[in-house]
Amino acid sequence: MNQFGKNFRLSIFGESHGNGVGVIVDGCPSGTPLVVDDFESDLLRRKSGAKGTTPRIEADKPKLMSGVFNDFTTGAPITIFFENTNTKSGDYEFLKHTPRPGHADFVASKKFGGFSDYRGGGHFSGRITLGLVSAGVIAKKIIGQIKIEAKLIEVGGSKNIEAMVEKAITEGDSVGGLVECRISNLPIGLGEPFFDSVESVISHMVFSIPSIKGVEFGSGFSSTKMFGSEHNDLFVDDNGKTKTNFAGGINGGITNGNDVIFRVAVKPTSSISKTQKTFNMETKKIEELNILGRHDACIALRVPVVLENAVACAVADLMLSL
Repeated sequence: MNQFGKNFRLSIFGESHGNGVGVIVDGCPSGTPLVVDDFESDLLRRKSGAKGTTPRIEADKPKLMSGVFNDFTTGAPITIFFENTNTKSGDYEFLKHTPRPGHADFVASKKFGGFSDYRGGGHFSGRITLGLVSAGVIAKKIIGQIKIEAKLIEVGGSKNIEAMVEKAITEGDSVGGLVECRISNLPIGLGEPFFDSVESVISHMVFSIPSIKGVEFGSGFSSTKMFGSEHNDLFVDDNGKTKTNFAGGINGGITNGNDVIFRVAVKPTSSISKTQKTFNMETKKIEELNILGRHDACIALRVPVVLENAVACAVADLMLSL
């Protein structure tokens, strides 16, 4: 199901080349100020147009369809809708029989019996992240002084992000990246052991972002190369502050008062300009595949704001459980 959350709940809907996309948010306290202009800054950060991103440009003007009255939330579910106006659906006719390697085309067709909307990736498109960003705008109003910042720190394994993006563009290829996120001003005690640990809740939301292939908190996988004597974070005061932060701000699934730090791996975009090969479901033969349409050479460039807002939804859900 396309739903997340226990206390701050959201449902995403729409397809890349359908009438539009959006989100329904339930659980937002009544009386929260909310106007269309609140969404502008984050939506602009997500917007395409920069080098390495898709040339598809949409207005992305949010329509507040329900749950808001006289510029305040009513306590009812909030529905936000974005109309699709710049579509080229004909570019995707080939997907009926020739799924793109690495994309969801094949599994979507099989899972939904051939009824899924394949145009532009349909419901599996990165365009669906508009709903996550919009829900995050509302979530940030709930979490108050808690600060969430994400930054692209590597592309293709290199700190020279511009050069790696340029290389991918020149070669008609795509490239992945690494995004680091920091959550500051968290109270001690958020989260529960095991199934509702802070890592579990955040990871659940993080993996709803298309192209995310991995997440590590604190020292992550590098901790396997360390001894406990060097990995243990030494307490330096009675507020829980530690000398190091290899735990990434979480012990036993619960926030310890230090910044929560984690990184996510973003895979290369599946749609590339290079000629590939795939299996034709109609002819039953392996054929050459040339992908049309408009795609990001590096989707990681647009992930930071999506990640920040998705994490804000997870934090809001945790905060409302206190």
